[in-house]
Amino acid sequence: MNIIFFGTAEISKKFLENIDKKHKVSAVVTMHDKPASRGRQLQMPAVKICSIENNVHCIQVEKFTEEIQEQIKTYNADIGVIVSFGKIIPERIFSLPAMGCFNVHFSLLPQYRGASPVQQALIDGQTKTGVTTFYIDKGLDSGNIILQDSLDIDPDDTSKTLFDKLTVLGISAMNKTLEMLSNGQCLAKPQTETPTFCYVFKKEDGKINWNKSAKEIRNLFRGLFLWPGIFTIITDGKISGKSLKIIDCKVIPNNSSAPAGSVISIEKGVGFVVKCKEDALLITRVQPESKSQMTACDFLNGSGLTIGSKFN
Repeated sequence: MNIIFFGTAEISKKFLENIDKKHKVSAVVTMHDKPASRGRQLQMPAVKICSIENNVHCIQVEKFTEEIQEQIKTYNADIGVIVSFGKIIPERIFSLPAMGCFNVHFSLLPQYRGASPVQQALIDGQTKTGVTTFYIDKGLDSGNIILQDSLDIDPDDTSKTLFDKLTVLGISAMNKTLEMLSNGQCLAKPQTETPTFCYVFKKEDGKINWNKSAKEIRNLFRGLFLWPGIFTIITDGKISGKSLKIIDCKVIPNNSSAPAGSVISIEKGVGFVVKCKEDALLITRVQPESKSQMTACDFLNGSGLTIGSKFN
């Protein structure tokens, strides 16, 4: 099959690299180069780098102009494959390939339509997720489903480990979908269940509310592990008013009557325990504001915090 591939993020590159060799990728469509976080020098999208390395023509877009539309049209693609493109694709573009375009989405649609299905599933404490390939339509992740594959979420999974697992599953689903399409065996079905949605996270979403249960906070940690992480504000000791990012933690059963957000014990050589609304969190690794990551014990030694110290 003659494919045109839409993708931008690093994860998209893995899909592009693993499209079954029996199919031909005529071109890739990706976003413009953007300034990197350090130095503000322009950085090419991962998909563009991959296209250059494999001598595949690359179309970079800011807007889908008529010129871009005509350029895509010249490739006479059979199908468009979309993975983490980062921009809404208008109908006049996704209808150009003979069989339209399909997207690989990291949830069991119609659950978790939107931009952050992996993170939200972890935050919600889900125990199962998966991937869906579906035809793009005018709605948000609302098109007819081609196929779905599921997997169990491990209690220790974070967004990093779950993305890794879903990438492997998603690549397999993409290639199975391409095989079905090339054999004329694709019987897509509409989404009939009630959808749920997720949104783009902001840095402030990682601020810990100690009046939630330890399990809820731990799930937030799992979901926001890659970005932005979870953090709290120190209200005692030498660095009162500074933020503290939690790099690793686990739930500890506890029925203390201490106020939520207070340090209730120090585990020598391990870390410190913070009371939550229900149970407590054992903090084992942290990153103080403007400093490198360190063990929780090393942080305590220099911060002046002790049992009874509080976080906001």
